[in-house]
Amino acid sequence: MRIFYGAGHEQFKPSELLRHAQLAEEAGFDGVACSDHFQPWWEPGESGHAWPWLGAVGASTSKAMIGTAVTPAVKRYHPALVAQAFATLEEMFPGRVFLGAGSGESLNESPFGFDWPDGGEQLEMMDEALDMIRRLWNGETIESGSKHFPTKDAKLHTRPPKPPPLYVSAFHEGAAKVAAKYADGLWTLGDPEQAPQMIETYKGAGGKGEIVLQALISWAETDEAALEGARKWKGAQPPEYYVDDWHDPQKMYEHAEDEMSDDEYQEKAVISADPKEHVKRLQALVEMGATTIAIMNCSGADPEGAIRTYGEKVLPELR
Repeated sequence: MRIFYGAGHEQFKPSELLRHAQLAEEAGFDGVACSDHFQPWWEPGESGHAWPWLGAVGASTSKAMIGTAVTPAVKRYHPALVAQAFATLEEMFPGRVFLGAGSGESLNESPFGFDWPDGGEQLEMMDEALDMIRRLWNGETIESGSKHFPTKDAKLHTRPPKPPPLYVSAFHEGAAKVAAKYADGLWTLGDPEQAPQMIETYKGAGGKGEIVLQALISWAETDEAALEGARKWKGAQPPEYYVDDWHDPQKMYEHAEDEMSDDEYQEKAVISADPKEHVKRLQALVEMGATTIAIMNCSGADPEGAIRTYGEKVLPELR
């Protein structure tokens, strides 16, 4: 069982997150995953760039896996650029890099002048992008590209001996089938109402890789502080944000507060001062089929205290 630490660029400055990543490795986490956003889910927030940050994490840690949760190839990133970035990271930090890939959100693509497509086109774009990334990692020259991603003799001139693992994010069955086609693993939320179907679809379509289940967590000295420290992350909860054209962070947070009560939020996220509650809730992900648990540390009240608590009282129990 691997346990990854999640660093939220939406909540903390990159310099703070770098410290958190270093502490996470010291605490015993097996990997560090970070969000890859242009905007946060709320205002005011942060939005450090994931790729240079991952280079800093790789250079200042020694063994933890590093990667994104997750990177889309839609408007702001061409898949050839994604392929180059993660091939470069893998060449520098061999055996430590992974790419988490997904279909993206309007939040991060529409600011670049992109007209957000419907779900079918989003899936089509993800399929094309993953195909291109795989081909470039395999050393191919792609002459003319695809419908959504044109190229003119695109080729990676620096490739690592072995490409990094590719994990594909899926929240609906179509994406799980695409994951089975291209990925070394499925990445999805540890939602008991959704995850089992995603896993079944992925495996039914031939997927045989890792099952990465993600959970939002918040720890503080009291339950009340843990909730308030993670309250901003309500802005990421409504499922329509991952499909429909929502790209105004302030409106997104206000909508989420209207749509979701605190009780509902605490059912979705692990928000507690009691380490035993964290162990119990995360153990349920193992029972659901996770081979890797990825926690996103949303502990705004005391993020470093949460890391220490996990190192001392949660990770040993989960293992």
